[in-house]
Amino acid sequence: MVDGKLCSLIVRTYALTACRVAPHFVSMRIGVIGTGRIGAIHANTLSRHRDVGSLILTDRDPARAQALAHRLGETAAPGVDEIFKWGVDAVVITTATSAHAELIGRAARSGLPVFCEKPIALDLPGTLQALGEVDAAGTVLQMGFQRRFDAGYMGAREAVRAGRLGRLHTVRAMTCDQSPPPVEWLPLSGGLFRDTLIHDFDVVRWVTGREIVDVYATGSDAGPAMFREAGDVDTGAAVLTLDDGTLVTATATRLNGAGYDVRMELAGERDTVVVGLDDRTPVASIEPTGPPAADKPWTGFLERFGPAYEAELCAFVDVLHGARANPCDGREALQALRVAEACERSRREHRPVRLMEIPGDAASALG
Repeated sequence: MVDGKLCSLIVRTYALTACRVAPHFVSMRIGVIGTGRIGAIHANTLSRHRDVGSLILTDRDPARAQALAHRLGETAAPGVDEIFKWGVDAVVITTATSAHAELIGRAARSGLPVFCEKPIALDLPGTLQALGEVDAAGTVLQMGFQRRFDAGYMGAREAVRAGRLGRLHTVRAMTCDQSPPPVEWLPLSGGLFRDTLIHDFDVVRWVTGREIVDVYATGSDAGPAMFREAGDVDTGAAVLTLDDGTLVTATATRLNGAGYDVRMELAGERDTVVVGLDDRTPVASIEPTGPPAADKPWTGFLERFGPAYEAELCAFVDVLHGARANPCDGREALQALRVAEACERSRREHRPVRLMEIPGDAASALG
């Protein structure tokens, strides 16, 4: 069994060895489409990778792509067309979600492997169409669910699979953002369940190895008016039932003023383990002998999951080399989206929703 400290060492050692600055031994050329926050992080990781020869960067804001390319010593392209015309060995997509499906399809038709940030699309038909193009082309699509590369979640998965917890009976997952996103972004996000809790839905499946069979979800828009105006909620909660009877609660909020708080508790008949509980967790105990509040609480996902973001891109390069299997393909993203869709339906209709009600194939989604 691998404990959390050892998992942390594994992740950090992997990042330092596989992604350290070194001569480019393989002239792999990768196109990065989108150079915002995540795009810049991924481009930086790839630019330093010993097996990547060069990058071509593009963005809807050409000046932003040019500035990043100059900083990294890479090449900027004026648009997406040039990524495909100039020739690359793979594509990394970190654009706005609305562009993901079309770009995945275009890369598939060009025979190119793709790494794409979640989700494939905000709806099932768009997701299934993109997956159909990938399947038809026989290309690789790796999705960016970075928690699968986080030391804590890796340790939890190993503890469950090794039987350390005994029969798992309860899982508690949570994602709490410190402050709301920009108001103009909310209508484009897909809502709290599709945008935020989708990470929890994916990692619950990955850690437990079980499928979610039904959900009951609710939400509150009692906070800032911008959430009500976007038809969204600022806080949400879902009760999920796994196919072995394990019960899961998944909660999220955009208004956690104490800091960025992402945790998972797994309780079994033998033991209980927690992911995300450390000296930076933004939780204050009011018990007389409880631990002190964090001096530097986590402020956001880029800081909290920095090593995981790096490790998932290193894994993508390994996939390109044939050194490992795809750790998170498009079908995994589809399953997480189906759970999010079920939760959103449950919230709006005020009823339990079984996953079998949510289409999982093109015929039922489009018909």
